[in-house]
Amino acid sequence: FQQLDKLIHEKSRMAIMSMLAASTELSFTELRDTLGMTDGNLTTHIRTLQRAGYVSISKSFRDNRPLTTCALTGEGRTAFGGYVNLLEGIVKQARKSK
Repeated sequence: FQQLDKLIHEKSRMAIMSMLAASTELSFTELRDTLGMTDGNLTTHIRTLQRAGYVSISKSFRDNRPLTTCALTGEGRTAFGGYVNLLEGIVKQARKSK
């Protein structure tokens, strides 16, 4: 358990990372609405992941409206993959000990 990446392990950040791992990129609005988070809460978690180098942010315009999109970086994909593998190992150990 000590090896779990604490940045990813927080439940909101784990949800963000999970969604981004399943997509090439997602808009801020898609993340917010799917996860049921407030703008401020989502922004805080994304900034934390961005500072860690796990998430990249792109700002553009679509139909003359601002569009913010998020994507996992290569480092983020590697970190999330390692996190998931570690969790799978923990689950396997727990099942063996029953």
